[in-house]
Parts: sequence; structure tokens; C-alpha cells
Amino acid sequence: MYLHEGSLFWPTTMPRAQYTAPAQVEPVYDVVLVGAGMSGILCAHVLQQHGYTVALIEQHEPVHNSTAANTGLLQYSNDIMLHELAQQIGLEQAIIFYKRCVQAIDELAEIASSLHGDTQFVRRPSVCFASNSSDVMKLQREYKMLHEFGFPCAYWDERKLHATMGFQKDGALVTFNDAEVNPYQFSRRLLDHVLVHGGHVFPHTRVTTVHHGDILHIETTNETFAARHIIYTTGYYDPPTGTIAVADIRRSYAVVTNAVDTLWHERALIWETARPYLYIRSTLDNRLVIGGLDERIAKPTSDMQKITQHAAQLLQQAQQLFPHYTLTADYMYCASFGESTDHLPVIGRHPRYDNEFYLAGYGGNGTVYSMIGAYELLAQLRGETTAITPIIQASRKNGVRTI
Repeated sequence: MYLHEGSLFWPTTMPRAQYTAPAQVEPVYDVVLVGAGMSGILCAHVLQQHGYTVALIEQHEPVHNSTAANTGLLQYSNDIMLHELAQQIGLEQAIIFYKRCVQAIDELAEIASSLHGDTQFVRRPSVCFASNSSDVMKLQREYKMLHEFGFPCAYWDERKLHATMGFQKDGALVTFNDAEVNPYQFSRRLLDHVLVHGGHVFPHTRVTTVHHGDILHIETTNETFAARHIIYTTGYYDPPTGTIAVADIRRSYAVVTNAVDTLWHERALIWETARPYLYIRSTLDNRLVIGGLDERIAKPTSDMQKITQHAAQLLQQAQQLFPHYTLTADYMYCASFGESTDHLPVIGRHPRYDNEFYLAGYGGNGTVYSMIGAYELLAQLRGETTAITPIIQASRKNGVRTI
């Protein structure tokens, strides 16, 4: 089952690739990663850069599931605001988590600049507007805390917001040094980099059984692999071992429009305080990517009439902000995405098996979490911990349920 239905935009931005399994399988890999989307590829890259032999096992075509539907917003702010996260896990840990998100965007920028070919990675500010007047105080509180602890941000009142962005809302929190990316190009080019440097990918290969031990034996529909470590980077699918107890899989809608003549201030990433929230970004060819209307249903609908209706709603919401645009839906789709009930990713060692790990970047910041996870798992493979380890560990309460 694919995790999206409808017509996707990103795969049209570069020629399709045909990935094939290598002729020779390594007797034992240092690390096998289950899943060849953004999470698996980022993790494979970081591990390979530090001397590990890696293989990616993908039950579909690499980069063609959730990653192809990813809308490519990279922000250090999260679905849960800093002041809210501080209430949940304590101020010190909340600041550690937010600062790690800032660092992860810098790491993604560094990788993007090192790759051969364009990834459409561009630094952008983000503008989070108050969906209603009662949310103004929340944004002001968030701004005060972010500013106090050194995060690059600003607060715009109604007048400043209208003068800068051209739409009328009661206020907005602006965060700086965020970014946008073409997730399909980024992942494809990074996977090519991994393969050129000796990594392996096995498309259309599904894991059926994992035999635990010092050397893991991983049975699949095509081969049996041996590995010293396994990392489950399965995205919004259940991993072969264990269940992500905090997972809250939903579906969302997105539309990519025709190109428009002019765009708003610095092409800022736009979102709002409402939950679920509307978000808007631009592409380098001046299209708008508009998303939202999340539903508490895991499976994406294949009903094109329903997808078309939701696309029309998204266009209408965007035109309420920018009534001078004439927008049409060139691409539209419904896709599954994962949140977590505690608003944090699940990254770390299996509660029972020392050489098995999870990287589940649930939430609106999935790519940022995947970058965090790649370096976090590198540390854990070395027997080390980091400041963020206890915050995101798979063994936390309701993290991973073992089976």
C-alpha cells in the first residue's frame, strides 16, 4: 500500500530513476536500514560518512512513498510550541530539543550544499499567524520565550503583518533561518551519493522476519541479510519488530497550484496557530504548495472527488489571504502522515534488543527529526548518549511497545 493518492508534484521535477539491487550482497552489513525514504537515506548517509557499511531495504521504490508527498518545510518551531513543550517535559529539556532542531536545519543545509545537482534548498523565514484574536497572547508568550533563549525570531502586530505580508491577521510570530527543500530531489541525490560511495539499496524487498542476536538475520521476500545492527526507518508503516505506541497516523491534503507572477515577502513559509493548520510555501517556479485539512483517518482516500473538494477548500483558504491571485490546482493529493501523542519523535534503541533501533520522525517536522535521528543513532551505535537522548528515546513511557 502506498501512503498517498492523487497526483504528486515533486516526482515531476526530475527524471525517474530505476534502482536495482547490487549483484553481490555483503556477507554482513554493519547496518541494515528498513525503509529507503528521507529518514533511511539521511541515516545511511551519516553512518556511511563515519565508516559504517550500509544497506537500505525498501518494500516499494525508493523515495516514492511519504517522501514524494512531503511538502518540504523545514522549521525549528514545532507543532507544540516551546512554552507548551516546557510545561510537558521541563524548560531545560524543551530548550535542548528546540536548539537541536535549529542545528538540524544547519546540518541539512550542509548536506544539500555538498550534493551534486540542485535540491532546491533555500533559507526562508516562517510566519505563523494568529488564526483568531484569542491566539495573540499565545504567540506573544512564545515570542518572549524564544527571544529570551536566543532563538532568531520577531513578533509582528497586525499593522506590521499587513504591511509586510499583505494579509490581515491579528498578529504573527516570525522565525528566521528556517528553510524549504524539494524533498524528492534532495533524497534522490543523497541516495545516489550513498550508492556511489559503496552503499546498497534493495528495492521491492519486504522484511518478513528478524532473527535477533549479536548478528541479526533478516529474512525478506528476496534475500536473507546479515547485519550487526538494524534501524527501522519505516516512516508511517509499522516496523517489523515492535509497535510505535505514541504513533497517531492521520491523513492530510495538499495542492500545488499554477505559477503566479509575484510572491509575498521573502517567500516566507506560512502557517497558523489553528490545529489542524493551513500551511503555504512557494516553489522555485512560483507555484504555491498549500496543505492542511487533516483528518483522523490513517488511510489516504482514493476518491478523487473527495480529493478535488479538499483541494478547492485549500485554494479558497489561500485566496482569502491573497485575493489577488488566480489559483488553479495543477496537482492534488491525499497522504498519510504520522504525529505522536506526546509531540516528539521516537528515536533510539529497542527496549529489549541492544542492536536494534528506531527512527520515527513523527510530526510536522519529520525531515528535521530525521536529521536529528541520523546523528543520534550514530552516537548510540558508538555506545554514547547526547543531551537529547532521554527526550526522544524509544524506551520512554509509551514509546515503543515490544512484541
